[in-house]
Amino acid sequence: MHHSSSESELARVLREELNRYSPGEKLPSSRALVERHRVSPVTVSRALAALAAEGLVVTRPGAGAFRAVPRAAVPAPGDTSWQEVALSADALAEGGGPRGADASGVLATLAVPPPGVIEFNGGYLPPALRPERALSAALARAGRRPGAWDRPPMEGIEELRVWFAREIGGPGGGLSPSGVLITAGGQSALTTALRALAPQGSAVLLESPTYPGLLAAARASGLRPVPVPVDRDGVRPELLERAFVASGARVLVCQPLFQNPTGAVLHPRRRARVLAAARAAGAFVIEDDFARWLAHDDAGALPPALAADDPDGVVVHVRSLTKITSPSLRVGALAARGPAFERLRAIQVVDSFFVPRPLQETALELISSPAWVRHLRTVAAELRLRRAAMATALAAELPDVPLPHIPHGGYHLWLRLPEGSDPAAVAEAALRAGVALAPGAPYFAAEPPSPYLRLSFAPAAGVGEIGEGVRRLRTAWPA
Repeated sequence: MHHSSSESELARVLREELNRYSPGEKLPSSRALVERHRVSPVTVSRALAALAAEGLVVTRPGAGAFRAVPRAAVPAPGDTSWQEVALSADALAEGGGPRGADASGVLATLAVPPPGVIEFNGGYLPPALRPERALSAALARAGRRPGAWDRPPMEGIEELRVWFAREIGGPGGGLSPSGVLITAGGQSALTTALRALAPQGSAVLLESPTYPGLLAAARASGLRPVPVPVDRDGVRPELLERAFVASGARVLVCQPLFQNPTGAVLHPRRRARVLAAARAAGAFVIEDDFARWLAHDDAGALPPALAADDPDGVVVHVRSLTKITSPSLRVGALAARGPAFERLRAIQVVDSFFVPRPLQETALELISSPAWVRHLRTVAAELRLRRAAMATALAAELPDVPLPHIPHGGYHLWLRLPEGSDPAAVAEAALRAGVALAPGAPYFAAEPPSPYLRLSFAPAAGVGEIGEGVRRLRTAWPA
């Protein structure tokens, strides 16, 4: 094979040949082009990339290259400037500010980085750690169940509600299945809970820092996020008590176990004070127990959910199967006692009727199979190895950086940068060095007290890639 046809020469030849294909038609495969023009696969992919950059060709991973549909076929844009007025009109309504739907903080952790970039910013397990074979088998079995495509009960399939009640309430049976509502994953459960429990325009207390998806959901629901600082023992009760009084909030959202992003676990002595502060304020606590199934195998016995010991219905509990299985198994649960349950159910029914039955049946098949317990064990061991790999690499490559709190659950480390650093600039420099990570600002409801970065050790391919990612990060680190 000779390389006399350079990329530009091959691109020129392909450009001339394009007229043979109608818009949208598939071009010959890369292998066919390699053989026909006697060039290397790299030359072919670069030539196709050049044509794609000119808008002449569209490449789809796994499907091949296609002649682009000409631009002229796209209708001329209308004038949507009137929407600027329409969408801001509610700023003049009762309760002040507009419903800001800013998804940037959420999209930062959902975005797939470019090829060759090591992913330290994601919030999901990599394909190799997902129980994909068990999920596929569960999906196939679910599809064969009689009535798999019938309408499920509005609250969810009974067996799934029984299972979640046992998981959340603990072995003592402290939670009745009649208080469990099956939801489409954790994010929609949080949104439903905020809309059901917090009056429009009111304050809602959130941990600071906290998960950006929660801040976005609160703002999009027309609520005012009020930050309550967290330290390594969880939310600070004395500041929480003051915040309830000062804000008049009727809702606190907290993550007592392996908090995102700090990894903090709410101290046993603080648990009672947090619940007492909410009771005194006549407020609900939305407990986002996102990381219970992401405990590492050296975590020891986990504290029970706040909801497990809460007869008066102060706590509304959120649990989801998505993080521990796959981004597309969007099945979770809301657990509540008393009239709050009816309110949650009503909001969800109005928003989306119910969670699709085949998805619920698949979740039920998965958790009922021996593969489920094996999967939990595998992930618990692997997350500990990954956490250790990242902590070891940070100590070796960035010895001047104080090691953060090292949690025994969850999938990330919360790194404090030197004072005066710009986390967004560090994240940009890191991306140029081939690492995607999350700057800390979107995790705060107000101005961040210090510059932070969140490094996730879940999405990488393995421990080797984690070490390489930290080495690349060293080149982007502020001097």
